[in-house]
Amino acid sequence: MGGKNEVLDRIEKQYEKMSKSQKKLADFIRTSYEKAVFMTASKLGEVVGVSESTTVRFAVYLGYSGYSEFQKALEELVSNRLNSIQRMEMTYGRISQSEILMSVLQSDIEKIKLTMEHIDQNAFEQAVDMILSAKKIYIVGIRSCAPLANFLRVYLNLVCEDVVSVSTNSSSEIFEQLFRIGEEDVIIGISFPRYSMRTLRALEFAGKRKAKIITLTDSVHSPMNLYSSCNLIARSDMVSIVDSLVAPLSVINALVVALCMKKQQDVIRTLETMEEIWDEYQVYSRDEFNQSGEKAALTFPEQEREME
Repeated sequence: MGGKNEVLDRIEKQYEKMSKSQKKLADFIRTSYEKAVFMTASKLGEVVGVSESTTVRFAVYLGYSGYSEFQKALEELVSNRLNSIQRMEMTYGRISQSEILMSVLQSDIEKIKLTMEHIDQNAFEQAVDMILSAKKIYIVGIRSCAPLANFLRVYLNLVCEDVVSVSTNSSSEIFEQLFRIGEEDVIIGISFPRYSMRTLRALEFAGKRKAKIITLTDSVHSPMNLYSSCNLIARSDMVSIVDSLVAPLSVINALVVALCMKKQQDVIRTLETMEEIWDEYQVYSRDEFNQSGEKAALTFPEQEREME
């Protein structure tokens, strides 16, 4: 068996000579090989829109003895994920600058579709119940996952009384902040490839303190799931130098909406109170867009004095 890029290397070298049906298979494998690895030749052909025999011949065309050997090569590829630069070159190497926008948007759409197909509804409902019954909620997300963690914290504060976003500048800080976590508390860990060891250690520590654990990650095979029985799976893999966080953010949005629906009256009272505070302290009146009919105007203090 060759190197970890073997399947994609073979596809790249022979792509231009492939038939239309073979290119369909090649395109699907390059963008969704983690899904293809679990498919039979019949299922892969069905998904792509070609016959089972065409799929088997495609494997042979790439130089494998049959579909079984081809699938083993896919397994090796999945277990040795390409780094982001290699994956970007494979998929975007031959498209023009003008096609990038539509290609990236389409890729994000596919991630949401895959998430819809595979997310566990029972796990989602379990997460809602765990959060509602928690005494204190801790949220941990590192690097590119930090915006997701912060977004979740902002909106959980509308529903729950004690929500903490764990600062993750160092491992020692994490443990200091989690020191009092206990079995009445919940920790939500958010991590996608490459998985953060600091997030994993935080979940391990919380587990030893018997806290309830919820994970938001990309796969049932994610190491995040070692510490949790409530796993929310959202596809994030994308051929780019940045992480695609659209599907994870959609799952977070759904989580927030479900929580708000469970505690509608509490959320309404919270929002009414916040509106009063915002008005009293002019949080938005000076530096945000003000709507006037169909026109939006950005006003500043100097402009308002002139208008008076």
